[in-house]
Amino acid sequence: MRGLYRVLLFVIFFCCMRAKKMRWCTVSDPEQRKCAELGKALRDVLPQATFAKLSCIRASSTIDCIDRIKANRADIVTLDAGEVYSAVKQFDLVAVAKEVYSDGGCILSVAVVTNSSLDIRSLRGLRSCHSGVRWTAGWSLPLGFLLSRNYLSWSKEHPLTQDVSEFFSASCVPGASAMALPLCTLCQGQKSYIRQKNYHCETSHSEPFYNNQGALRCLRSGAGDIAFVDHLALESIEESERDRFRLLCTDGTQAPLSHYKSCNLGRGPGGGMVTRHNFRKVVRKFLMTIQLFFGRQGRERQRFQLFNSISFGESDLLFKDVTHKLAVLPDDIDVSQVLGLDYVALLKGLGHEGSSLEDSVVRWCCISQAEQKKCEQWALSIKSDPLVCVRAVSMRDCIEKIKRDEVDVVSLDATHSFIAGKCGLVPVVTEYYEKCVPVEGSAHLETDVFPTMVGVAVAKRSSRNVFMGNLGGRRSCHSHMYSPAGWLLPYQHSLSFDHNSSSPCDPNQVYNRVFWKGCLPGSQGNLCKVCMGGTGEAATKRCADNHNERYYGNMGALRCLVGDQSGKSYGDVAFLEQHNLHANILSLNSTGWAEGWTLSDFELLCGDGRRAPLSEWESCNLGVIPPNTVMTRPVLAARVYDFLMKSQETLGANPDTEFKLFESHQYGESDLLFQDATECLVHTSHKDYRSILGEEFYTHVETVFNCTHSDILEFCNQDVCSIF
Repeated sequence: MRGLYRVLLFVIFFCCMRAKKMRWCTVSDPEQRKCAELGKALRDVLPQATFAKLSCIRASSTIDCIDRIKANRADIVTLDAGEVYSAVKQFDLVAVAKEVYSDGGCILSVAVVTNSSLDIRSLRGLRSCHSGVRWTAGWSLPLGFLLSRNYLSWSKEHPLTQDVSEFFSASCVPGASAMALPLCTLCQGQKSYIRQKNYHCETSHSEPFYNNQGALRCLRSGAGDIAFVDHLALESIEESERDRFRLLCTDGTQAPLSHYKSCNLGRGPGGGMVTRHNFRKVVRKFLMTIQLFFGRQGRERQRFQLFNSISFGESDLLFKDVTHKLAVLPDDIDVSQVLGLDYVALLKGLGHEGSSLEDSVVRWCCISQAEQKKCEQWALSIKSDPLVCVRAVSMRDCIEKIKRDEVDVVSLDATHSFIAGKCGLVPVVTEYYEKCVPVEGSAHLETDVFPTMVGVAVAKRSSRNVFMGNLGGRRSCHSHMYSPAGWLLPYQHSLSFDHNSSSPCDPNQVYNRVFWKGCLPGSQGNLCKVCMGGTGEAATKRCADNHNERYYGNMGALRCLVGDQSGKSYGDVAFLEQHNLHANILSLNSTGWAEGWTLSDFELLCGDGRRAPLSEWESCNLGVIPPNTVMTRPVLAARVYDFLMKSQETLGANPDTEFKLFESHQYGESDLLFQDATECLVHTSHKDYRSILGEEFYTHVETVFNCTHSDILEFCNQDVCSIF
């Protein structure tokens, strides 16, 4: 009965497809033969009356297929993710399904060589083999990496293809013939003045060096020195010859093929299928049908295997042979959801949508009215690349906007740098808090040792009964949510008699249990009740996670401790950074916030329960904090670094200029855009954010976030490789 029920379901399912034709676009004779066999298998297993004929449309390349589908002369084709993006954005097609592999829906880009002396940091002048132009593993990811490390320079005055053709001595990049002929010099396909018969440098199996297997063929033959392919292609290399090949790693070393998970140039989405908008429902049902019958678990797989091309004399025909299944996509899904925000931002950065105003400016993220003013003054003070100041509501919002390509860059504290790193952003420069000795004749500075800061707990000297271990039921002042000194470090210490090692590992829960109420900007509930909000141009609800909240940041936590001008709304203890504490205390008077306060009016609370003067911060602190880091999307790292160096040089050459990059007091706040304690910016785009944070701090933050819910990390951890 169950078998009969399934047959009835099939009949009902396919009745709506009567009289519909399905035209699959193929790019080679072997693919045409596999398509024809698929059509025959379908006719054998489905009632003729309920399913129309599958036609196989032979095209000269994948670009030709896109043209044909757009013109209603074909219906469907499988493309690399880079071509999917072009088909959606430039030809108004729609993605209907994605390939999913045994380890997810993404691929890793790997650089494969046979020469044991080659180094990823010095590829200039080599002969390169690529799977295809604008392809994920063969083009976009490796070029994005080379640009982010500044190994490859792109002036933006002409197309990226021109700079790539000058970077490599010779190449085969199938599909690049219309963009830069030098990128086709190594290709071996048949040449013809008749488009349908010309396969030289085309995205077609008739070009011997086309796709991942073709790029490996290019390397094997000795035509090229390096092949950029996806990690799935490595499975096709026989065990007997695997020792002949090596992977180039981002740190300049080499590794065996089996190490592709740790030795790769980045991750991106796998292949997908596209069609016209008005045909997508039919195509979805068609794909579900052929997978049901001929997929890995298909009931008719002995008749035809959808993900196997070996009998047709080629590999990856119609689909990648290593495809585990097809994930059919829902209606109205945006291309950024299909391909991932990081990948879409990368393609925009590489010029896949052509040049735009965004390519010529640096968009800096500002989180308050005061930061916006300082940023705009910065823009007026430099004559180099244009600077645009974009408003956000918090550091977390900045990270999300950078990932969405709505803004480019921001300077983040250590905890937010951790979040940004998890979100795919990379370091550009790190703030340096000691005397800078740059390379002679430039503003460039590199070092492996970064000056650190410490977090401290501060109380008024007059509050003699306030000390660590006796803070239960008191009012707390924290610089802001996720700040190292105000949020991450204090909970590790015994804040009250009932707060010990068995307490929750979520700092928010600890503070809510220990304190009566407080001000932790970006929080909610009792930890917002001491906050004040903003006034005038910076008017905002209280507890906002930015400088518009008057109790935000190091300066804000100090204001919270002394209370507002009327002496009300104050805390008993403030958790903040030590580095600019003295200057902030002095500014209480100069800014008119509160009069009569001096350094001697405050004391530090030590972890052992004692109190100490502010000068003893080295022995009486909450812990060490790594420096702030400027972070951006990988493809923009070199451009942002050049911009910052020009700014430092321009402003440094005019010491009398009114604008100071690392001063904020004239805007009524502290630590705007950068920490005021910063002396200069240190080049760190060649480093991993984890190494900047240090292993101890990184492990600590990771442990805390493993038991603390975070919307921004949830957003960052959305994995396009495993959706659907």
